[in-house]
Amino acid sequence: LVRKRLGALLAREHPLTGDLVMPFPDSGTYAALGYATARNIPFELGVIRNHYVGRTFIEPSQAIRDFGVKLKLNPVRSLIEGRRIVLVDDSIVRGTQLKNFAIKKLWDCGAREVHIRPACPPLMFPCVFNLSTRSIHELAARKAGQPQAREA
Repeated sequence: LVRKRLGALLAREHPLTGDLVMPFPDSGTYAALGYATARNIPFELGVIRNHYVGRTFIEPSQAIRDFGVKLKLNPVRSLIEGRRIVLVDDSIVRGTQLKNFAIKKLWDCGAREVHIRPACPPLMFPCVFNLSTRSIHELAARKAGQPQAREA
């Protein structure tokens, strides 16, 4: 319920018009449902996740994370080709999945547009309870810089 509400809030704060809303499997599913409902855009599972591949973000090296993403996520070309995609995920930690999957594979499947919408604020500091991100230098938000404040 909370993730669906976050997706709906995201749709109000960062509205897009697209042909379909897709979750980044599986963590983005509920936020994508909330976004799709709030914007009245069809929701589709345009990416199939291989459940035999584990959580790639906790792998010890970037090379292993990159390889895991290639095995883990498979796009459905018939849903993607020629469409404007709103891809919703729960968060962006390192950006590995987005860089190696979303940006490349969705374009390769013929997406007309790809818009990424994370449901949580930028992760600017590592979590002291999570050993998979030990350094602020690994975080995608740190590499991109802090977002600019909006003027009222």
